[in-house]
Amino acid sequence: MTRASEPSRRAILAAAVAAAATGAAGGPAAAATPAGPAEAPARLVDNRAWTSYTDWRSGSAQGTRAVPGVRPGLVIAAPAGTADYTDPHTGKTSTWEYATWTAPVHRLAVPSTEVIASWNAHTPAGTWLQVELTGTYSDGTDTPWYVMGRWAAGDQDIQRTSVDDQSDGKSTIWTDTFSIDDAASGLRLLSYRLRLTLYRTPGARITPMVWRLGAMGSDIPDRFTVPATTPGLAQELSVPRYSQEIHAGQYPEYDNGGEAWCSPTSSQMIIEYWGRRPTAEQLAWVNPDYSDPQVCHAARFTYDYQYGGCGNWPFNAAYASTYKDLQGVVTRLGSLTDLETLIAAGIPAITSQSFLKSELTGAGYGTSGHLMTVIGFTADGDVIANDPASPGDEAVRRVYKRSEWETIWLRTKRYNASGKVVSGTGGVCYLYFPAHPSARQCKALAAVGIR
Repeated sequence: MTRASEPSRRAILAAAVAAAATGAAGGPAAAATPAGPAEAPARLVDNRAWTSYTDWRSGSAQGTRAVPGVRPGLVIAAPAGTADYTDPHTGKTSTWEYATWTAPVHRLAVPSTEVIASWNAHTPAGTWLQVELTGTYSDGTDTPWYVMGRWAAGDQDIQRTSVDDQSDGKSTIWTDTFSIDDAASGLRLLSYRLRLTLYRTPGARITPMVWRLGAMGSDIPDRFTVPATTPGLAQELSVPRYSQEIHAGQYPEYDNGGEAWCSPTSSQMIIEYWGRRPTAEQLAWVNPDYSDPQVCHAARFTYDYQYGGCGNWPFNAAYASTYKDLQGVVTRLGSLTDLETLIAAGIPAITSQSFLKSELTGAGYGTSGHLMTVIGFTADGDVIANDPASPGDEAVRRVYKRSEWETIWLRTKRYNASGKVVSGTGGVCYLYFPAHPSARQCKALAAVGIR
């Protein structure tokens, strides 16, 4: 199966982690029958995001300006200068005006082994952005400035890309993830700063606008198993169902076609749950003979030209935010209790997991990395998921055993088919939600560390 081809860089990260270890309103919902809440474990994740007018004014600006309003953001005011950029994937060199904004230092509440940035922005044609991270280690030294992503909503100006071969001998960037090279040494990242650079065509009046910039730091302990949680919710959200498998062979330039499109397929399901979808004009490039053309669209516009796949986590969150009044973040959750909290507020989640065929009853496959959408829980507490690795749209809704699913999602270490110890994702998920959540949604998001 080629599902493994999408998260191939996860296998690289797995090897590194294993080596270190050894040395608006929501969509319609069905009626809920809540039970008593289970006690959540201690949180091992730190989320910080800059979203408000006050936030944007708190940083160090060179040519950028904070814009107030219903949805505050950051734009180019007067460019700080010009810079040439040679696109490594096209070889084309272009000159761009740029402006920068650097966030204040954020001291991590959880000294971290990993950090993942995410952002929400509008980049009209002729614009793009870059996100960088620097930080201070627990030994008092500093990291270099690492590029966490070069991104545009479209692909006509630059080809959105992660940047490989970034390391200082203490940490490494694995596509979209800052990772301490030897977590067993005790080294951690204590604080970080993010730098945002906005680019536009010289002399143009257009500008990118960034509404959200943040990062998730975490220190998840090595574990093959996780404590079982007690079921606390029976509820199912009505989320559209899309299969990645029906797109096999379509647009092979985007990671060999639909067989590897679990991430954008999952993203599209939740985007449409919130009532958004591409316009007919936006879909005009897709072969009219293809079903669910919006899935092809999502694959194209989440594709990372360096990684060679559609599974870049922040790129999926940024894609979701290109739809009107949606936000997207990448985080880690601590338990199925966290997911129950979100589902109860009408917020589905996209989760990342890896497993052998024998470890998830009813899946019918094994994978080194796969994204699916959690849409609810049965009365017995089992997980209801829209699994894009299904033969057709009608087969996407699955019910997976709670204990099995919780383990394959939250563990950080596992055995692969060869018996080798590799890593799991430790509870990674994407959350997409309205720019202006309801009070109930805000409370649920805050409960899992998102504001």
